[in-house]
Amino acid sequence: MITNDSVPSREQLLRELQGIGFSDYEAKAYVALILSPNSTAYEISKAATIPKANCYTVLENLRKKGAVQAVSENPVKYVAVDPQKYFNQVAVSTQLRCEKLQDSLSRIAVLPQEELVWSLNDKNSVQIQIGKIIDSATDHLWIKASDTTLTPHKEALREAVSRGVNVLIVLFGKSIEEFDLGKNSKVYLHEGNGIPVGIAHTLITITRDFQEMLVAEVGVNSYGSYTKNRPIVNMADSLIRHEIYFAEIFKELGEEIDEKFGRALFKLRQKYLPKPQAKALEKLLQTEELKA
Repeated sequence: MITNDSVPSREQLLRELQGIGFSDYEAKAYVALILSPNSTAYEISKAATIPKANCYTVLENLRKKGAVQAVSENPVKYVAVDPQKYFNQVAVSTQLRCEKLQDSLSRIAVLPQEELVWSLNDKNSVQIQIGKIIDSATDHLWIKASDTTLTPHKEALREAVSRGVNVLIVLFGKSIEEFDLGKNSKVYLHEGNGIPVGIAHTLITITRDFQEMLVAEVGVNSYGSYTKNRPIVNMADSLIRHEIYFAEIFKELGEEIDEKFGRALFKLRQKYLPKPQAKALEKLLQTEELKA
């Protein structure tokens, strides 16, 4: 996804155009015309590295899409339609088409939505679904995640709190105050210290209203799943509920637990974590001891 504060590369632009239905050659020709308006088919074929024999067909397809226009006849020269105008039209027409399809297809059959587990296969899909869950909450949100994972959603969480949703966060991180969102919110440091265990700094589990849950990894190669399947939602709720129990127990008995099982329960975790994660946790704890 191209953000407002980045300068996209040509490769990024081509991928994004292909993502909304442009062919490889169409994407190359459109970008070439943005960079060099008022060009002939021959000039476009050279700039876009498109075989000349294909270029006229490509430009005709773009004209039919409404993405380019011919502005002269001898020789024929082309310009790209202004991107803001063109893609606004695409967005509106796509939205209308999607709404029509949604209505039409829902009349054919009712799918068992609450029984399905949906997969999310990229960072954008994961972030969008997290946002949808936050925005649709009416009673409560329970979240287990790192501070870096939650930061992009802080304002949406604040809005949820302002409309009366109770937000409870089990946080991997150091600053409870950063996520103090108001009287309807409560933040616990995970196991009383917030130390990220294993790959916890990239993970998020979120449930809403005892009705929906999402679990995802939000690192470089993001992926996840979400569902309204009742047994799975109950399992996720139970997971976070027990994290809350642990947080309350650590608040009262933290020193005794550390003495018995080691900081961050390391004596237990080295038995049951995957070995690379146990080693990473041991190194992190040693680093923090040196800093102290």
